[in-house]
Amino acid sequence: MGAGPRPVTRPRNFSPWAYWSLHLASIVERDPAPVREADARLAVIDAWRARVRVRLDELLGPEPAKVEPRVEYGEATECGDHVRHRVVFDSEAAMSVPAYLLVPHRRAVAGSGILAVHGHGPGKDLVCGLVGDGAEHYALQLVRAGHVVLAPDLRCFGERQDPQWDPTGHKYDCDWNLVAATMAGVLPVRQNLWDLQRGLDVLAAHPLVDPSRLGAAGFSYGATMTLLLAACDERVRAAVASGYVSSWRAAHAVPWNMCGSQIMFGQLGAIEHVDLVSLIAPRPLLVETGSDDPLFPLAAARVTVEQAERVWRAYGAAADALEHDVFDGDHRWNGAGVEAFLALHLGPGASSGASRS
Repeated sequence: MGAGPRPVTRPRNFSPWAYWSLHLASIVERDPAPVREADARLAVIDAWRARVRVRLDELLGPEPAKVEPRVEYGEATECGDHVRHRVVFDSEAAMSVPAYLLVPHRRAVAGSGILAVHGHGPGKDLVCGLVGDGAEHYALQLVRAGHVVLAPDLRCFGERQDPQWDPTGHKYDCDWNLVAATMAGVLPVRQNLWDLQRGLDVLAAHPLVDPSRLGAAGFSYGATMTLLLAACDERVRAAVASGYVSSWRAAHAVPWNMCGSQIMFGQLGAIEHVDLVSLIAPRPLLVETGSDDPLFPLAAARVTVEQAERVWRAYGAAADALEHDVFDGDHRWNGAGVEAFLALHLGPGASSGASRS
């Protein structure tokens, strides 16, 4: 009687998550940041950043075609110390962007303008203080500090969220949108970046905004987009990224952490948080990290900021141009140093006198 098949002794895996975790562990950075002291020379960093810009543009894919924004100002709501305007503008031939424009009453002449980028949740209503308990009302914080603020809804959020057709009750529009975008050969992250750049156009054109004093601020997914926007568009003269900066390697190791609006095809090994952060140098950047953030770990955030500091130094930036605010807490907006940081780098938020809103 012949011998039967020999038993397989090596371990078998049936888990897709374990498969991707093993894949993540095997990734090697193809063009790591020149962060060693010996490499942190301006010529080396310039050449590396040029390569990063090319890779980032390739990963994001083609830009949409630019259209006339056809900005429409709707109802205005009196909010005590500011006026909230409803604004709609076009970003593509088949896509419009609803937003709130917050104008402080004490703004009298052209000054700073901030794009407030929301995270996952209700969209612009949350950051503008229409819903929620105040923890993420940072558009409200910014207008009360004297800045003109534009807060748009990103795709799949707020007024741009589609009805839920899934009878199982699954509700993750970012992932469904990625499926549709993949079939069309485009990326949601590029589309949302495009919408935010068109938001900068609208903000810069406002008579109470100085186009040379634009900033951006966001939390979590909003910080994802703030980093990309500041890295790709030098009109952003100062940025605040809260609850995000760490590394894609560290964030991807956390189950259920990434979504379809935040990813680029083949990004692992091609680009990292330190690459995006370094593209902003020497323009000012404030990074906020909670000591107990479970999604974007502090240890990875510290490494990224420490590596990026060498890039800022190579460009001769002031010591306060890159700040890392580590606060006691988990995954949340902090905001304690935001007002002083923006006032330092964008100038006073507003002048006294009547607003021309």
